[in-house]
Formats: sequence, C-alpha cells, structure tokens
Amino acid sequence: MTAAVGTGETARLWSHPELGLHAFVDAAGSVRLGTSDQAWAVLVPLVEVTATGHGRLWSGERFIETAIGDRLAYRGHETAKDAGRERTTIRLADPVTELAADLVLETAPGAGFLRARVRLVNEGGAPLRLESVTTLTLGGITGADGGPDGLTLHWADNDWLAECRWRQAAFRNQAVPLSRSAHGHEGRGCFERSSQGSWSTGRHLPVGALTDQGGGAWLWQIESSAGWRFESGEREGAAYVALFGPDDAHHQWHHTLAPGEEFHTVPAALVRVEEGGLDAAFGRLTDHRRALRRDHPDHRTLPVIYNDYMNTLMGDPTTEKLMPLIEAAGAAGAEVFVIDAGWYDDDAQGWWDAVGAWQPARGRFPGGIKEVLDAVRAHGMTPGLWLEPEVVGVRSPLAHTLPPEAFFRRGGVRVTEHGRHHLDLRHPAARAHLDAVVDRLAGEWGVGYLKLDYNINIGPGTENGTESPGAGLLGHHRAHLDWMAAVLDRHPGLVLENCGSGGLRMDYAQLAVAQLQSTSDQQDPLRCPPIAAAAATAVTPEQAAVWAYPQPHHTLDEIAFTLAGALLGRIHLSGFLDRMNADQFALVRSALDVYKDIRPEIAEAHPFWPLGLPGWDDSWIAQGLRGRQSTFVTVWRRGSADGTSRELTITHLRGAQLQPSLLHPTAFDGTAQWKAAEGKLTVSLPRPDTAVLLRLR
Repeated sequence: MTAAVGTGETARLWSHPELGLHAFVDAAGSVRLGTSDQAWAVLVPLVEVTATGHGRLWSGERFIETAIGDRLAYRGHETAKDAGRERTTIRLADPVTELAADLVLETAPGAGFLRARVRLVNEGGAPLRLESVTTLTLGGITGADGGPDGLTLHWADNDWLAECRWRQAAFRNQAVPLSRSAHGHEGRGCFERSSQGSWSTGRHLPVGALTDQGGGAWLWQIESSAGWRFESGEREGAAYVALFGPDDAHHQWHHTLAPGEEFHTVPAALVRVEEGGLDAAFGRLTDHRRALRRDHPDHRTLPVIYNDYMNTLMGDPTTEKLMPLIEAAGAAGAEVFVIDAGWYDDDAQGWWDAVGAWQPARGRFPGGIKEVLDAVRAHGMTPGLWLEPEVVGVRSPLAHTLPPEAFFRRGGVRVTEHGRHHLDLRHPAARAHLDAVVDRLAGEWGVGYLKLDYNINIGPGTENGTESPGAGLLGHHRAHLDWMAAVLDRHPGLVLENCGSGGLRMDYAQLAVAQLQSTSDQQDPLRCPPIAAAAATAVTPEQAAVWAYPQPHHTLDEIAFTLAGALLGRIHLSGFLDRMNADQFALVRSALDVYKDIRPEIAEAHPFWPLGLPGWDDSWIAQGLRGRQSTFVTVWRRGSADGTSRELTITHLRGAQLQPSLLHPTAFDGTAQWKAAEGKLTVSLPRPDTAVLLRLR
C-alpha cells in the first residue's frame, strides 16, 4: 500500500522494516504509528483510553480521538532482545490523570508480524475508572490512489454450525465520504465488529483485514476469550484501524485503577504484505500463531482422532456400543479414541443439568470405565474423554457443596444459563475441584486426551464484589488460561482440545495453550466444505479439527467426500466403521494412510484459497496448503449446477513443470490438468457432491 505524504516536525522512535511501520513522536510529545512520510493528522494516537470523566474529543461510535489519548506524551522507550524475540516498550504519560501507558511491540527478526499489548499504571493520587483501552491503533492506511477509495474491508461472521463465513465490502460502502471540508469534522460512526458474552467467536471471528487493488493487505487478530472489538473508519482522508479488548459500551467492562495499580490489555497481532493479498497475509499470520502457542508434540505428530459423538453415539456411550467402534477405529488407523459426552450419565432425568462431578456412570460401564480405556490402549490408541470443566449443572451436588463465591454471580444472584451454573476459576475451591478431576482422569486413569467443551454463553460475566461483569469475565478468562497451562505442566503429554459448542470460542488466547480447536458441530456433510476450507483463517491447519463421519449407508462418493474435508487439517473421525463393508472400510483406511503420509508437511505449510475464500452456498470450493516440498489442493463440487470442471489459479507454481497426482480418493474418474505457463489447474469432477485431494510437487 502507498503512504499518504505529508509534512511535520517528527522524529522516528522505532521501525519494523518487514511491515514498513514506524513510530513517530512530534514536538509536543505525541507518539503515533504509521508508514513513512505520512501526514501527521491521518495518524491516530498510539494509545487511546476512555475513562469516566475523561471521554472523547469528538463524540460518536468511535473509541479513538480520546481526551487521554490526545494528552499522552512520550517519556522514553527501550528495546530488549531475548531468545530470538525483540520487544520495544514505548512509554507515555498523561499529565492530567498521571496515567502511565507502556505500549509493548513484540516481533522477531525478519518476521512479517507484530504483536502488541498495553500496560497501564495509575501513578496519580486518585482512582481512575477505565472504560476502554486500545491494544493497537494504526492510521494512514491508503490505496493506490493515495486515499481510502480503493480499499476493501474483510471480516468473518461466525455462528453455531456456520463458522468462518468471510464477508467483504468496499471500504467506501462502510465508511462513506461525508464532505468533511463542508463540516470541519469526520463522521461519528465507524465499521465495527465485536464479541458478545463468553463465546468469543459466537458472532464473528476476532480477525479482520483491509486490502487494496494491488495485492497489499493489513490483517489483524485480537487474542481474547473475554471480550474484543475492532473498528475501522476514515480519518483525514485515510483509513484507520483500532483494536480493543473488552469495553464498557459493548461488554459491560470497566476497571477502577487505584493509585499504584496496573492493568494489562489483551494482546493483538498485525500483519502487512505488499503483494499476494489475503493468501500471503494469512500465511504470515499462520507463522505468528505457530510462534505464539505453547510448544507441544501434538503439533508435530498430528495423530488421527476417532471421536464417538458426531452422527454416531451422540452422547450415549456404553461398553456394549463402544467395544466394536474401538476395534474398528484401531483397525482403520486411528491413534486416539475419544469417548465423548455422556460417559458420566447415570441420571434418569438426563445429564445436561446434572454435570459437575465427572464420575463414570456405572450403568453405562458394568465392568467399569477402565475396562473400556484399557481396550482403547489394547488396540494401539490413546484414550480420551469429553469434559466441560467450567460448568456445574443446577442439579449437581457440586452446585450446593462449592461456596457461592466459586460461581458467576450478578447482582448477588448466582447466574443460571440453560440449566447450568458457571465456575469462576479465580476461586481456589473451583480450581481445586477441577484439578482433582483432571488429575484423576489423566493421572489415575491414564487418559491422554481431553476434549474441553463449552456449551453456554454466560453473558457479560460475573460481579465479584464491586467489579464490573466484564472485568469479572476477563479475570476468569485469564485464570482459565492459567489453569490449562498448569494442567499441561503437570501432565506434559496430555492433549487438550478447545471446543466451544463447535467453533464458538476459536481465539488465540485459548489456542496459544490448547493443542486443537474444534471447528464446527455441523452434521450435514454437504455443509462442511466452506467451514473446513476457511478454518485455516482462524486456526493453524495442524490445530483445525474437522469432522469426517463416513457411514455404512453412504455411497463411496459420500464417504470420500466427508473424509476429504479433514485431510488438510486434523481428522476427527467418527461414524459406524464397524458396520461397513470391505470396500467402504478400505476407502476409510486409504484416506487415513494418505493423511499419515502428508501430515509432516501440514505442520509447516501455509494456507491459500485458489478460488478465493469460500461462500456458504458456493458450488465449487478449493483450499490449498503450500508446503516446502509439495502443494496440496482439496476441491469440492456441491450440487449438479455450475458445470463439471473449474479452473484454479495457483500463482506460486506458475512456470513449474509438474504432473498433478491424485491422493484421495485413489479410484476416481475425476481429472486434473496443469498449465504451467499460466499457473492454472483445471479440475474436473463429473459427478455432483464429490471431492478430491491433489498433490502438486
């Protein structure tokens, strides 16, 4: 992207060559972030803060142009290098409130991404009631014409069963020109997306982008499970972006900062590419996500996971039902077997509102649950269990034995949602209870995989004393991350799957700790392709668990179709494999063999989308992974309309002489032809509702 040229007496404090970003300070001490040679007015103060009694200089829907942000003045900066990382801290202070703000910018040499967070300290003598704080602001974003007219906004809607649905609109459709010269002011509105309640991705992904017509892109993500928001709009003839954690207007978050106390914002990351558009930008964001997360062997080994739930036992496991599935899953090549919901259910009224103790149901396992876990190990697989740790059913004994302070409360009343209460993991009794549960499952029982589900949206949070609900949710969220990390410290081989009723808590606060992410609960195999194809926008491919549930009543085409969606991510295999005929079972086995062959490359590959990011109703969908040795492409055809072939552009292979190889399904009458000079791959799928995985080497 080009820079808006301007004048002004400014000094450069810090630079990020790969992003082309610089921090400038003017003669008055104001610090702002932008690219080179930009007019000072188009930039946004480095940190924006609203506090009760200290609002905005221009009232509206925006949370920039704040009184405190305008006053924050430079007082120093330093850069430290540690273990290949570089951290620059820019220190600011407000002379009126005596609020100190330290912006920490973290990157690595040669990295195409930047991570930011802000530390606030009240150095004054009076409390300060915070209502919003930016993690990162950036102004001066322009297109080839030097203004915002050629920019495109990108965001992703998210919902149960309909995750990762990307949208785009011309920037000018969302931030229309308002004849600023006639009014002397910018507009009062902005384009914004935010979370609501405790499902961080229940409405949208915490990811967005601005692109230009020349292939340039700015891409960002906010790393929070407890409230986030981003906004974009026009400022002085250029676009700006501001990234936030929770705030008072959207999340009932406010935080009283007493003298001497400090507050840390949630982190956020920023990526910039000059060419390659969203594909290149998501490649760099994938690198950041891999660098951010806790190291774990699972990220390299990528074992195949069988889970008994989806379209199979659906929360009704018993020894009798599980034993044939265990044998069949082991024979097919699964390496982990997860007993999903219901293993604790011994209640005649149902388990939903009685969970919390996490003890095995005797009626379901006459010989004990350890008999089933031992059978899993005997067939060469690691046993796993489903757990929903943060909830306690209203009929559970735990609802009465744990102290009231161990639960979410608002207005002094314990919060109830869909028959459940919610634990506050800041309370020692709540944490001790869950530690005892996990240590029993992973320690005494030898469970090596826990699917941690989360099936209620508890709302804005909890009021612990005088705190706001949003502050309580943020406090619990941070305690929850600390609890998960401590579990892995005690059980380093344990694998934690992050599941939020499918993909409703799909953020990189959680995924920096958990090893896998459930991407959806979608049970219709024809609705899975757009979710599976776009999952890598939210999650690294090796963390993106996609359901593959072949059934004995399926045709071979249908079995191949449902398996194809998981082969460039993480396989969550399900289905009644034990009831399949020889040809059906052989097709499942061959798909798992293909996956085991290519998975070492998946763990290092970058995603791309030869047909663009998928639409929910697209007939043709394509997802690719660009590895060091090979490029993989999955192509789906849904429905009988729109032709029997599609041409895909694979830019990075243009000019390469290669022959596409069919990996899955191996016995298929589809074709693929490569035009090296044009970088075009033509894929023909003669039958509707079919899919194919290709390798281009």
